[in-house]
Amino acid sequence: MTILKNAWLSITRNKGRNVQIGIIIMVIAIGTSVALAIRNSAKSLIDSYEDQYEIEATIGVNRDTMKENMKDMAPPSTDSSSGSTSTERSEKMDDMRSAFSEASNLTVDEINSYGDSDYVKSYYYSLSVGLDSSSLTKASSSSSSTTNAGGNNNSKGMTGGPGTETSTTDFTLVGYSSISAMSDFVSGNYTITDGSVSDDLTSNTCVINEELATLNNLSVGDTITLYDSDSTTNTITLTITGIFSENDSSESSSSGMSMFTSSANTIITNTNVITTLTNKDSSLKVTTTPTFILTSKDDIDAFTSEVESKGLSSYLTVSTNLDQIESSTETISNVSGFALTFLIVILIIGGIVLFVINMINIRERKYEIGVLRTIGMKKSTLTLQFICELSIVSIVALIVGAIIGASVSIPVSNALLANEISSQSNKTSEVASNFGMDKQNGNFDHVNGVANTQAFDSINAVVDIKVLAELLLIGLLLTIISSIAALVSIQRFSPLTILKERS
Repeated sequence: MTILKNAWLSITRNKGRNVQIGIIIMVIAIGTSVALAIRNSAKSLIDSYEDQYEIEATIGVNRDTMKENMKDMAPPSTDSSSGSTSTERSEKMDDMRSAFSEASNLTVDEINSYGDSDYVKSYYYSLSVGLDSSSLTKASSSSSSTTNAGGNNNSKGMTGGPGTETSTTDFTLVGYSSISAMSDFVSGNYTITDGSVSDDLTSNTCVINEELATLNNLSVGDTITLYDSDSTTNTITLTITGIFSENDSSESSSSGMSMFTSSANTIITNTNVITTLTNKDSSLKVTTTPTFILTSKDDIDAFTSEVESKGLSSYLTVSTNLDQIESSTETISNVSGFALTFLIVILIIGGIVLFVINMINIRERKYEIGVLRTIGMKKSTLTLQFICELSIVSIVALIVGAIIGASVSIPVSNALLANEISSQSNKTSEVASNFGMDKQNGNFDHVNGVANTQAFDSINAVVDIKVLAELLLIGLLLTIISSIAALVSIQRFSPLTILKERS
């Protein structure tokens, strides 16, 4: 108690010096609070991006395997039996096409099997099938007379490899298992111009391209009937709930001199409609495109090994969007690193300044130290008194600095978040508009590419208990560093020498 009393008396007696030390510690506390707030904001943004772009795993063509098989079938340089070799090579190519075609036709049961994994948070898929209609006129031109059975032109599909077949049917019916699966609408490649995409994914509804609608004089509320060309009794009648347009500048737009976009004959519905057709005719050729949402980027290799053990063909492979996510968070990670560097610089400079000031303080109080030592005060007691003085000043300065820093941190953090909040709000509105829905009525919380970033509305959202604890530890660390000056000086000073120098 005597030590604390003496420390307090010394603080009040030397107000100017202690105010100077307090201001330095307060500035350090403010800078530390802001630096920690920036790191918290950066973490919030990174979490937002990770929520916005979940780890997607898709199944596509294994190009490496295809290349190896192509090398194995390469013709010899010269051989008298080149005709026989050519025949064998052609047979191998046919076998490879057949094997690839069989491997790439994933079934819903296989997708459900792959999705039943501890590494998968959720999954969805699309089904596409070629159909005809006796009441619809196909959108065609001289340079585009057929449509691909894959239909969607989605980069996640498995078209383009050996075994890909050109469909002779007029229309491609694409069914989605969820709103999240409709990546063309999320990306803005497709945009609803009239009506909306039905959120009832079990109903016999569809949306069609505006070019097909114009050609056949169709509008929202009309019905269309499609049938399986191999079984004309296998029909389905769909009600049009929306009409969409395709972005002309997109990669999937038609090329060359075609009058119509590539999706002109694409009719979009839900997987329940296609499942109804396949239940009537199991021989109906359906192309399946799955997407799996993984629980973590650390599970990519484990998930790949698991689906391979479940029977995934060597012609297929698992790919993810990890590179896209990491590139999205790279900039804000740099901001977080800058905040950490700024924090370290503050602590180093602050520690050095406090050490120097305390050295000067000790030299100015050398006579006081000599008197106290002469009257019998122990070195340890005297050192403890100096440490108590600095600790009291530090705690008061840290509290004031934390309050000021916390108040400053909210606008600083929200300034960092403002652009992201505005961007994500616009993105949500844009995606809702693409689907022909209202932002408030549509559920886009888990649509890849849409995040929910919130502004900080209170001090404890930025400078919370954890940050305050870190500030306290930093203050104690600086106190200990500064006290080294007192400890060394007091142990080195001789009271008789001090008093002799004074006289």
